Amino acid sequence: MNVSCNNGPRMVSLFSGCGGLDTGFKKAGFDVVWANDFDSDAQAVYRLNHGEIDGRDIVTVPDTDIPECDILCAGFPCQPFSSAGNRKGVHDSRGMLYKECLRIIAAKMPKVIVFENVRGLLSTKYIDGRNLVNVIVDDLSSMNNIGYNVVYHLVNSADYGVPQNRRRVLFVGVRKDLNIEFVFPDKQPKNGLTLGNLLPVPAGVSHQVHWPLSPQALEMISYIPEGGSWKDVPYEHLAPRFKRIRDNMRKYHSPNFYRRFSRNEICGTITASAQPENCGIVHPTEDRRFTIREVARIQTFPDDYVFIDGTLKDVTAMYKVIGNAVPVNMAYAIASAIMGQVFVNGGAGQ
Repeated sequence: MNVSCNNGPRMVSLFSGCGGLDTGFKKAGFDVVWANDFDSDAQAVYRLNHGEIDGRDIVTVPDTDIPECDILCAGFPCQPFSSAGNRKGVHDSRGMLYKECLRIIAAKMPKVIVFENVRGLLSTKYIDGRNLVNVIVDDLSSMNNIGYNVVYHLVNSADYGVPQNRRRVLFVGVRKDLNIEFVFPDKQPKNGLTLGNLLPVPAGVSHQVHWPLSPQALEMISYIPEGGSWKDVPYEHLAPRFKRIRDNMRKYHSPNFYRRFSRNEICGTITASAQPENCGIVHPTEDRRFTIREVARIQTFPDDYVFIDGTLKDVTAMYKVIGNAVPVNMAYAIASAIMGQVFVNGGAGQ
């Protein structure tokens, strides 16, 4: 992977994962001068593609160890706010890690900050009962008596060149002394974003291995046609827990497990768990999960991005780190807008 570093605006990346957001920002001209993530699998992939990454728990990192920067980006852990998790929010210790972001921002006061998280953040309450999004905006707006002009928006990655309906909350704050309020870029056409335009992957491209499905899952998907779901599985072939749900769809809000997106559709959200029950992980026509490279393509990583697939443990870990990543094309769209509005036309690059 050769995403060139340059003399562009200096970027610090927190909770960097395997490097999806950083790849997009580098492509837009930013120079990542320091990155951090505590997950060892994410670190390994990041190092293969971008070089060094600090692997310490961010709580233990003194702000003096972090270089000065023009922009700070952070995708602080989303599991406490995700509908795919337990939704403990700020009552999960990971849910308060954004406070570590605030600590570092207060020490560095970069020109721009970017936060990314799941849409569940919008409905999360802070410990005092306020909406967490309002707490974040208030904290940043008053930072060090200078503060940031903060805007946030629920974006769908499919609106920014990603073949996946993946909705995430993005915060962009510009330091108030720069007199700039960020405007999110216009949505892009969705032409060419269907799965049929991604598949098949050329034979010479690496990491075309997949995590085998369980016997139960294999039986389930054998009854599901392209474009279908678990609702196509004959009742007598459902596991007992699925029969209970089928018997009372209204109670369970008519869930759509085992969704098998067709080649004419944009894929559903790729999640870190990579389970067919809760994400679009099943191949349209073959009875298997998508391969590592296929999910990487759905997340818009370039085909020369390097992953690790030596063992089954490695393979399952790659689904996790890719599913947790920020899609590269969405990151690039936001980064390009920031570069233009703040550092080129806004004069902050001087």
